[in-house]
Amino acid sequence: MTQLWVGPVTLTGWGVRLVPLKAEHAPGLAAAAADGELWTLRVTSVPAPGDEPAYIHTALTTPDRVPFAVLDEASGLVLGSTSYHDITPAVKRLEIGYTWYGASAQHSHVNTACKLLLLTHAFEVLGAGVVGWRTDNENYASQRAIERLGATRDGELRHHLRRRDGSVRNTVMYSMLASEWPAARERLTERIGRPRDPASITPPGA
Repeated sequence: MTQLWVGPVTLTGWGVRLVPLKAEHAPGLAAAAADGELWTLRVTSVPAPGDEPAYIHTALTTPDRVPFAVLDEASGLVLGSTSYHDITPAVKRLEIGYTWYGASAQHSHVNTACKLLLLTHAFEVLGAGVVGWRTDNENYASQRAIERLGATRDGELRHHLRRRDGSVRNTVMYSMLASEWPAARERLTERIGRPRDPASITPPGA
């Protein structure tokens, strides 16, 4: 049912390219994760060295998840990964998450560009009624990044999930309604300060 509404697609613009995640991206993900040794962070799910194939397999086989590799548009270098997930066609809801970038791509245009691409596709192509996010209650950088998008903090699920180190986290939930997207789009487009290639959506096999 999910694939009838949200399917694999390539999204390009603002210096990045989001492509459907494939097994061949494993070496690139390994290099991106090594940029900052991201697997050592307790508040992320970045694959540890050697775990990239299993990470990709899980991403591709998880129901209601559409994963992407994040590439630099000019060089094709893998910068990280992100996904649509928890997709609910009945109410036109999806979430954006499982997002991480190598240290060199953090605090740059990359996250804003990715969110612009994913939100534009969700609201303006798929007709989503709402887009959500969720993050670890101790991942303050992620919370700030989501709030800068213009999302509303909906609340906190207490004692919700186990972290990779065995501790239990709370999960902070955010959302953005379709009616809130135009104002958010204007702010994000101003922030990134660069045009988007209009020929930017490529369906599989094109």
